[in-house]
Amino acid sequence: MKRNLLISLVVTLIGGLLLTGCANSKADNNVLKVGATPVPHAKILELVKDDLKKEGIELKIIEFTDYIKPNLALSEGEIDANFFQHVPYMKAFARENDLDIVSIGKVHVEPLGLYSEKVNSVEDLKQGAVIAIPNDPTNCGRALLLLEKNGLIKLKEDAGLEATERDIVKNPKSLKFKPLEAAQLPRVLKDVDGAIINGNYALEAGLVPTKDSLILEDGDSPYANIITVRKGDENNPKLKTLVKVLQSEEVRKFILEKYNGGVVPAF
Repeated sequence: MKRNLLISLVVTLIGGLLLTGCANSKADNNVLKVGATPVPHAKILELVKDDLKKEGIELKIIEFTDYIKPNLALSEGEIDANFFQHVPYMKAFARENDLDIVSIGKVHVEPLGLYSEKVNSVEDLKQGAVIAIPNDPTNCGRALLLLEKNGLIKLKEDAGLEATERDIVKNPKSLKFKPLEAAQLPRVLKDVDGAIINGNYALEAGLVPTKDSLILEDGDSPYANIITVRKGDENNPKLKTLVKVLQSEEVRKFILEKYNGGVVPAF
């Protein structure tokens, strides 16, 4: 009798564990972990949480404050997707770190801009002025292209999107460049004559790109921010749903009203 009772208890316990395991597995299957930098990426993701919930998907936003960890975390399976970068940066990072990651959709452009606490226009930049720029290859090139477009320097014709200081062939003001990690750029504004800052970091620092920048990328920028996933996950239904809700009219309206030109829809 006691033996039968013991067996019954064991069977019940195992059954309970199996049911719990199945329930947890089902819950895990409904969770979508997306890495993002805080502004505007995490804010935009917060906006679509309820839309995803209606589709049976629980969105978990994992915030990162740099441009390196989100891709490594994605490659290692710690997150399902990330939202912080543009295609040129993704391709360069993937090439340098031997990662197999791809874009599955564009969401917005964060115009890169030149900011200064010392002058009110680019014409006021003195000879030998020090300009801080992003130190990663794609955003460095992007910064130099912005300066070229506004007549401050001239690059070699074949410099491309990953132009460096070595590609500068004309520099009328003898500008000096100080490459720094992108996240640090707003903090050094007081120490340099100007800094070329990525849109998300400018917004985090309380800058209004359309008002505070001396020069700013326009809508022709090829640097749209994207949803990035591991290669092979392009047709994952949860990820396709994520892109669908991010490319909605609700998100378009939010971007236009919230950021007043500091972030521009790319869909």
